Amino acid sequence: MFYSTESELENNLSAINDFYINTLKKAYLNTAAGKLFYAYAKPQQAHTAIVISSGRIEGLDKYKELLWELYCNNFAVFIVDHQGQGRSYRLLKNPHKGYVKQFEDYSCDLNQFNSEVVNKHWQGKKVLLSHSMGGAIAVDYLARYEHSFSGAFLSAPMFDIYTNGIPKPVARFIAAGASLLGFSGCYALGQSDYLPEEFALNTLTGSQIRYEQFRSTYQHTPLLQLGGVTYGWLHASFQFIKALDTLSVTTPLFIASAENDQVVDNQAQHKLASRHKNTLIKEFKGAKHELFFERDAIRQPVLTSLYKFCESLTTSR
Repeated sequence: MFYSTESELENNLSAINDFYINTLKKAYLNTAAGKLFYAYAKPQQAHTAIVISSGRIEGLDKYKELLWELYCNNFAVFIVDHQGQGRSYRLLKNPHKGYVKQFEDYSCDLNQFNSEVVNKHWQGKKVLLSHSMGGAIAVDYLARYEHSFSGAFLSAPMFDIYTNGIPKPVARFIAAGASLLGFSGCYALGQSDYLPEEFALNTLTGSQIRYEQFRSTYQHTPLLQLGGVTYGWLHASFQFIKALDTLSVTTPLFIASAENDQVVDNQAQHKLASRHKNTLIKEFKGAKHELFFERDAIRQPVLTSLYKFCESLTTSR
Protein backbone atom coordinates (compact mmCIF):
# COMPACT_ATOMS: atom_id res chain seq x y z
CA MET A 1 0.00 0.00 0.00
CA PHE A 2 1.02 3.58 -0.64
CA TYR A 3 1.03 5.87 2.39
CA SER A 4 1.14 9.65 2.26
CA THR A 5 3.75 10.94 4.71
CA GLU A 6 4.42 14.17 6.57
CA SER A 7 7.95 14.39 5.17
CA GLU A 8 6.72 14.24 1.56
CA LEU A 9 3.46 16.12 2.00
CA GLU A 10 4.74 19.50 0.80
CA ASN A 11 6.37 17.87 -2.24
CA ASN A 12 3.13 16.04 -3.02
CA LEU A 13 0.87 19.08 -2.75
CA SER A 14 1.03 19.78 -6.49
CA ALA A 15 -0.08 16.20 -7.26
CA ILE A 16 -2.80 16.39 -4.59
CA ASN A 17 -4.12 19.69 -5.93
CA ASP A 18 -3.99 18.40 -9.51
CA PHE A 19 -6.06 15.39 -8.39
CA TYR A 20 -8.55 17.71 -6.67
CA ILE A 21 -8.89 19.99 -9.69
CA ASN A 22 -8.67 17.58 -12.62
CA THR A 23 -9.62 14.10 -11.39
CA LEU A 24 -12.29 14.58 -8.74
CA LYS A 25 -15.67 15.13 -10.35
CA LYS A 26 -17.53 17.75 -8.34
CA ALA A 27 -21.19 18.75 -8.43
CA TYR A 28 -24.21 19.68 -6.32
CA LEU A 29 -27.02 17.35 -5.28
CA ASN A 30 -30.47 18.93 -5.03
CA THR A 31 -32.36 18.08 -1.84
CA ALA A 32 -35.68 19.39 -0.55
CA ALA A 33 -33.89 21.84 1.74
CA GLY A 34 -30.91 22.91 -0.36
CA LYS A 35 -27.88 21.89 -2.42
CA LEU A 36 -25.26 19.46 -1.10
CA PHE A 37 -21.74 19.64 -2.54
CA TYR A 38 -20.13 16.32 -3.40
CA ALA A 39 -17.27 14.75 -5.32
CA TYR A 40 -16.14 11.36 -6.53
CA ALA A 41 -13.35 9.69 -8.48
CA LYS A 42 -12.90 6.14 -9.83
CA PRO A 43 -9.46 4.78 -10.76
CA GLN A 44 -9.46 2.32 -13.68
CA GLN A 45 -8.46 -0.60 -11.44
CA ALA A 46 -10.82 0.28 -8.57
CA HIS A 47 -11.72 -2.73 -6.42
CA THR A 48 -13.73 -1.08 -3.61
CA ALA A 49 -15.62 2.18 -3.16
CA ILE A 50 -15.14 4.21 -0.01
CA VAL A 51 -17.94 6.63 0.85
CA ILE A 52 -16.89 9.28 3.36
CA SER A 53 -19.08 10.83 6.05
CA SER A 54 -16.89 13.57 7.51
CA GLY A 55 -16.91 15.20 10.94
CA ARG A 56 -18.35 18.50 12.14
CA ILE A 57 -16.83 21.57 10.44
CA GLU A 58 -15.23 19.31 7.83
CA GLY A 59 -15.73 19.00 4.11
CA LEU A 60 -14.09 17.44 1.10
CA ASP A 61 -11.58 20.32 0.83
CA LYS A 62 -10.04 19.18 4.11
CA TYR A 63 -9.87 15.56 2.89
CA LYS A 64 -7.77 16.19 -0.22
CA GLU A 65 -4.75 14.22 1.04
CA LEU A 66 -6.79 11.21 2.13
CA LEU A 67 -8.90 11.16 -1.05
CA TRP A 68 -5.77 11.29 -3.21
CA GLU A 69 -4.10 8.57 -1.14
CA LEU A 70 -7.11 6.25 -1.34
CA TYR A 71 -7.37 6.85 -5.08
CA CYS A 72 -3.68 5.99 -5.50
CA ASN A 73 -4.46 2.69 -3.76
CA ASN A 74 -7.20 1.91 -6.31
CA PHE A 75 -10.18 2.82 -4.16
CA ALA A 76 -13.07 4.66 -5.75
CA VAL A 77 -13.88 7.61 -3.49
CA PHE A 78 -17.17 9.40 -2.84
CA ILE A 79 -17.67 12.26 -0.38
CA VAL A 80 -20.47 14.73 0.36
CA ASP A 81 -20.34 17.87 2.49
CA HIS A 82 -23.02 17.56 5.18
CA GLN A 83 -25.68 20.24 5.30
CA GLY A 84 -24.59 23.26 7.32
CA GLN A 85 -20.88 22.95 6.51
CA GLY A 86 -18.29 22.82 3.77
CA ARG A 87 -19.66 24.04 0.45
CA SER A 88 -23.17 22.75 1.13
CA TYR A 89 -26.16 24.90 2.07
CA ARG A 90 -26.51 26.44 5.54
CA LEU A 91 -29.84 27.05 7.21
CA LEU A 92 -29.03 30.10 9.35
CA LYS A 93 -28.26 33.66 8.32
CA ASN A 94 -24.90 33.46 10.13
CA PRO A 95 -23.07 30.69 8.20
CA HIS A 96 -20.64 30.18 11.11
CA LYS A 97 -23.31 28.72 13.38
CA GLY A 98 -23.37 24.93 13.61
CA TYR A 99 -27.02 23.96 13.30
CA VAL A 100 -29.35 21.16 12.23
CA LYS A 101 -33.11 20.89 12.73
CA GLN A 102 -32.97 17.22 13.71
CA PHE A 103 -30.09 14.78 13.62
CA GLU A 104 -31.89 12.38 11.27
CA ASP A 105 -31.67 15.05 8.54
CA TYR A 106 -27.99 14.17 8.15
CA SER A 107 -28.67 10.48 7.54
CA CYS A 108 -31.54 11.36 5.19
CA ASP A 109 -29.07 13.37 3.10
CA LEU A 110 -26.55 10.51 3.19
CA ASN A 111 -29.23 8.12 1.98
CA GLN A 112 -30.11 10.39 -0.94
CA PHE A 113 -26.42 10.80 -1.83
CA ASN A 114 -25.86 7.04 -1.73
CA SER A 115 -29.00 6.32 -3.78
CA GLU A 116 -28.66 9.02 -6.42
CA VAL A 117 -24.90 9.44 -6.78
CA VAL A 118 -22.90 6.51 -5.37
CA ASN A 119 -25.16 3.74 -6.70
CA LYS A 120 -25.32 5.43 -10.10
CA HIS A 121 -21.54 5.29 -10.52
CA TRP A 122 -20.58 2.19 -8.53
CA GLN A 123 -22.07 -1.30 -8.21
CA GLY A 124 -19.28 -3.22 -6.45
CA LYS A 125 -18.12 -3.52 -2.84
CA LYS A 126 -18.70 -0.40 -0.76
CA VAL A 127 -17.34 0.63 2.64
CA LEU A 128 -18.65 3.57 4.64
CA LEU A 129 -15.77 5.58 6.14
CA SER A 130 -16.60 8.17 8.78
CA HIS A 131 -15.16 10.48 11.40
CA SER A 132 -16.60 11.91 14.64
CA MET A 133 -20.04 13.40 13.93
CA GLY A 134 -19.87 11.57 10.62
CA GLY A 135 -19.62 8.32 12.57
CA ALA A 136 -22.83 9.11 14.41
CA ILE A 137 -24.46 9.90 11.06
CA ALA A 138 -23.14 6.63 9.63
CA VAL A 139 -24.63 4.51 12.43
CA ASP A 140 -27.94 6.39 12.24
CA TYR A 141 -28.01 5.82 8.48
CA LEU A 142 -27.14 2.11 8.70
CA ALA A 143 -29.91 1.58 11.25
CA ARG A 144 -32.59 3.49 9.35
CA TYR A 145 -32.11 2.69 5.67
CA GLU A 146 -31.72 -0.28 3.37
CA HIS A 147 -28.24 -0.26 1.86
CA SER A 148 -25.53 -2.40 0.29
CA PHE A 149 -22.51 -1.37 2.38
CA SER A 150 -20.27 -4.30 3.28
CA GLY A 151 -18.98 -2.55 6.41
CA ALA A 152 -18.31 0.76 8.12
CA PHE A 153 -15.03 2.11 9.52
CA LEU A 154 -15.72 4.65 12.26
CA SER A 155 -12.91 7.02 13.27
CA ALA A 156 -13.46 8.52 16.76
CA PRO A 157 -17.25 8.32 16.35
CA MET A 158 -19.39 10.83 18.24
CA PHE A 159 -21.51 8.52 20.39
CA ASP A 160 -21.25 10.97 23.29
CA ILE A 161 -19.62 14.37 23.73
CA TYR A 162 -17.68 16.24 26.37
CA THR A 163 -19.56 19.16 27.90
CA ASN A 164 -16.61 21.17 29.23
CA GLY A 165 -17.21 20.68 32.93
CA ILE A 166 -20.98 21.08 32.81
CA PRO A 167 -22.73 17.90 34.03
CA LYS A 168 -24.29 16.17 31.03
CA PRO A 169 -27.85 16.12 32.46
CA VAL A 170 -27.57 19.88 33.00
CA ALA A 171 -26.22 20.44 29.47
CA ARG A 172 -29.05 18.35 28.01
CA PHE A 173 -31.64 20.29 30.03
CA ILE A 174 -30.23 23.66 28.96
CA ALA A 175 -30.07 22.69 25.27
CA ALA A 176 -33.63 21.33 25.32
CA GLY A 177 -34.96 24.33 27.21
CA ALA A 178 -33.23 26.87 24.97
CA SER A 179 -34.57 25.11 21.86
CA LEU A 180 -38.10 24.95 23.29
CA LEU A 181 -37.98 28.68 24.08
CA GLY A 182 -36.98 29.61 20.54
CA PHE A 183 -33.20 29.95 20.97
CA SER A 184 -32.21 26.93 18.88
CA GLY A 185 -30.37 29.18 16.42
CA CYS A 186 -28.31 30.88 19.13
CA TYR A 187 -24.77 29.89 20.01
CA ALA A 188 -24.48 27.63 23.03
CA LEU A 189 -22.62 29.09 26.00
CA GLY A 190 -18.96 29.66 25.15
CA GLN A 191 -19.39 29.14 21.38
CA SER A 192 -18.50 31.71 18.71
CA ASP A 193 -17.73 32.26 15.04
CA TYR A 194 -14.77 30.44 13.47
CA LEU A 195 -11.63 31.06 15.50
CA PRO A 196 -8.51 29.04 14.60
CA GLU A 197 -6.35 27.89 17.51
CA GLU A 198 -2.57 27.83 17.48
CA PHE A 199 -1.14 24.38 16.87
CA ALA A 200 0.29 24.22 20.40
CA LEU A 201 -3.22 24.66 21.86
CA ASN A 202 -5.12 22.37 19.51
CA THR A 203 -6.88 19.19 20.69
CA LEU A 204 -7.29 17.68 17.22
CA THR A 205 -3.94 16.32 16.04
CA GLY A 206 -0.28 15.96 16.86
CA SER A 207 0.77 16.55 13.24
CA GLN A 208 1.78 20.17 12.81
CA ILE A 209 2.00 20.07 9.01
CA ARG A 210 -1.44 18.50 8.60
CA TYR A 211 -2.96 20.89 11.11
CA GLU A 212 -1.43 23.90 9.35
CA GLN A 213 -2.63 22.62 5.97
CA PHE A 214 -6.17 22.41 7.34
CA ARG A 215 -6.07 25.91 8.81
CA SER A 216 -4.50 27.35 5.64
CA THR A 217 -7.27 25.83 3.52
CA TYR A 218 -9.93 27.45 5.69
CA GLN A 219 -8.05 30.75 5.82
CA HIS A 220 -7.85 30.97 2.02
CA THR A 221 -11.45 29.81 1.49
CA PRO A 222 -13.61 31.59 4.10
CA LEU A 223 -16.86 29.98 2.92
CA LEU A 224 -15.57 26.69 4.40
CA GLN A 225 -15.30 28.19 7.87
CA LEU A 226 -17.68 27.00 10.56
CA GLY A 227 -17.80 28.19 14.15
CA GLY A 228 -19.26 26.67 17.30
CA VAL A 229 -22.50 24.83 17.88
CA THR A 230 -25.94 26.23 18.55
CA TYR A 231 -28.42 25.05 21.18
CA GLY A 232 -30.37 23.49 18.32
CA TRP A 233 -27.41 21.38 17.19
CA LEU A 234 -26.68 20.37 20.78
CA HIS A 235 -30.27 19.36 21.41
CA ALA A 236 -30.44 17.35 18.19
CA SER A 237 -27.17 15.61 19.04
CA PHE A 238 -28.27 14.80 22.59
CA GLN A 239 -31.49 13.35 21.16
CA PHE A 240 -29.44 11.11 18.86
CA ILE A 241 -27.17 10.02 21.74
CA LYS A 242 -30.23 9.19 23.85
CA ALA A 243 -31.67 7.06 21.03
CA LEU A 244 -28.39 5.30 20.23
CA ASP A 245 -29.17 2.28 22.42
CA THR A 246 -32.34 1.65 20.43
CA LEU A 247 -30.61 1.56 17.04
CA SER A 248 -29.90 -1.85 15.58
CA VAL A 249 -26.99 -2.24 13.16
CA THR A 250 -26.02 -5.62 11.69
CA THR A 251 -23.38 -4.27 9.30
CA PRO A 252 -19.78 -5.10 10.35
CA LEU A 253 -18.20 -2.14 12.15
CA PHE A 254 -14.61 -1.18 12.98
CA ILE A 255 -14.26 1.53 15.61
CA ALA A 256 -10.93 3.36 15.70
CA SER A 257 -10.70 5.02 19.10
CA ALA A 258 -8.25 7.84 19.87
CA GLU A 259 -6.61 7.35 23.28
CA ASN A 260 -6.25 11.08 24.06
CA ASP A 261 -9.56 12.24 22.60
CA GLN A 262 -10.88 15.43 24.21
CA VAL A 263 -13.77 15.94 21.80
CA VAL A 264 -15.87 12.78 22.08
CA ASP A 265 -16.33 10.37 24.98
CA ASN A 266 -14.62 7.05 24.26
CA GLN A 267 -16.64 5.16 26.87
CA ALA A 268 -19.67 5.35 24.61
CA GLN A 269 -17.69 3.72 21.80
CA HIS A 270 -16.87 0.71 23.99
CA LYS A 271 -20.48 0.53 25.12
CA LEU A 272 -21.74 0.36 21.54
CA ALA A 273 -19.05 -2.17 20.58
CA SER A 274 -20.18 -4.44 23.41
CA ARG A 275 -23.81 -4.30 22.23
CA HIS A 276 -23.36 -4.90 18.52
CA LYS A 277 -22.24 -8.13 16.93
CA ASN A 278 -19.59 -7.97 14.20
CA THR A 279 -17.99 -4.91 15.82
CA LEU A 280 -14.25 -4.52 16.37
CA ILE A 281 -12.77 -1.68 18.43
CA LYS A 282 -9.12 -0.69 18.57
CA GLU A 283 -7.55 2.10 20.59
CA PHE A 284 -4.68 4.01 19.00
CA LYS A 285 -2.17 5.03 21.64
CA GLY A 286 -1.18 8.69 21.87
CA ALA A 287 -3.78 9.73 19.30
CA LYS A 288 -5.81 12.90 19.47
CA HIS A 289 -9.26 13.18 17.92
CA GLU A 290 -8.53 13.44 14.18
CA LEU A 291 -6.99 10.08 13.34
CA PHE A 292 -6.87 10.69 9.58
CA PHE A 293 -4.85 13.88 10.17
CA GLU A 294 -2.54 12.59 12.88
CA ARG A 295 1.22 12.01 12.92
CA ASP A 296 2.42 9.26 10.57
CA ALA A 297 3.23 7.00 13.53
CA ILE A 298 -0.51 6.99 14.35
CA ARG A 299 -2.13 7.66 11.01
CA GLN A 300 -0.40 4.84 9.11
CA PRO A 301 -1.56 2.10 11.54
CA VAL A 302 -5.08 3.57 11.34
CA LEU A 303 -5.04 3.32 7.56
CA THR A 304 -3.50 -0.16 7.71
CA SER A 305 -6.45 -1.18 9.91
CA LEU A 306 -8.81 0.34 7.36
CA TYR A 307 -7.24 -1.55 4.45
CA LYS A 308 -7.26 -4.86 6.34
CA PHE A 309 -10.88 -4.28 7.36
CA CYS A 310 -11.85 -3.62 3.73
CA GLU A 311 -10.08 -6.80 2.61
CA SER A 312 -11.93 -8.84 5.24
CA LEU A 313 -15.35 -7.84 3.93
CA THR A 314 -17.36 -9.55 1.25
CA THR A 315 -19.58 -7.69 -1.18
CA SER A 316 -22.99 -7.06 0.34
CA ARG A 317 -25.98 -8.26 -1.68
